[in-house]
Amino acid sequence: MTVSADVIEVDGPWRHRRVAANGARFHVAEAGDGPLVLLLHGFPQFWWAWRHQLPALAAAGYRAVAMDLRGFGGSDKPPRGYDPRTVSADVAGVVKSLGESSAVVVGQGWGGFIAWTTAVLQREVVAGLGVLGMAHPRRMRAAMRDPQQLRAARHLLSFQLPVRPERTLLRDGGAAVEAMLRAWAAPGSGFPDPDAASRYRDALSVWPAPHCALEYHRWFVRSLPRRDGRRFAAAMARPVTAPVLHLHGAQDPTVLLRTVEGSQAYVRAPYRLVVIEGAGHFLAEEQPAAVTEHLLTLVRQVDDEGRSG
Repeated sequence: MTVSADVIEVDGPWRHRRVAANGARFHVAEAGDGPLVLLLHGFPQFWWAWRHQLPALAAAGYRAVAMDLRGFGGSDKPPRGYDPRTVSADVAGVVKSLGESSAVVVGQGWGGFIAWTTAVLQREVVAGLGVLGMAHPRRMRAAMRDPQQLRAARHLLSFQLPVRPERTLLRDGGAAVEAMLRAWAAPGSGFPDPDAASRYRDALSVWPAPHCALEYHRWFVRSLPRRDGRRFAAAMARPVTAPVLHLHGAQDPTVLLRTVEGSQAYVRAPYRLVVIEGAGHFLAEEQPAAVTEHLLTLVRQVDDEGRSG
């Protein structure tokens, strides 16, 4: 099934726009005015993953912007550029295209991987860092030798096959997308409800979004033995110098807490790891009030310490 990209522009207390950055155009949903908080979704999501946080951050006096990453939602879907270096440059470009020199950057899942990367490779634009459901990239790389983490992330291996994973994501109106959402959420969390399941199924049916979404995972696995992967890992040894809030679901079945722990070794700034009960991988949607409260603590901390821009 191919669905119109109009399914992406969900009505709500936000405004939709497109911004140019790093040679591409990106769809964003924006709410409020004030210091910038840029929100990055994960897989298999799009900007709407932050629907609870956008109005809450705006009401607290912040300019909250949720972007569709390259290849997702209403953003451009070019054939290349799904490596973290390129996508972190996208993020930095979006911050600047929004008229700011820095932002608190918050990422969920794969968006968290990109947020970590941006805080190292584009550090001048990251005033504060929030990461949900993702270990530091060097921890994730090392964890590929951990049999338990490999079992937890076995979808990474299945996504390496050509063509078949895309067909699986599209089959039966995106039934596999809903199945992943349910499998990766905490039992009893209530996520996804029928509306969320339908929206995510539709959003990932906008071709070539299925292929683009899988290219992130393919780069991660295929780059492990390659020179570009080794260069990326070496670059990520530089410490993060922005304050870090690290949130993790107590029942996340895809990224283990044992993998997340140790990420602090790559941070040379205030760092706080919070494990949220009753949450799996999709923290912002499973436990939205708790996530919002923690994010407000982070952005207020950043403002108290001062940020550029």
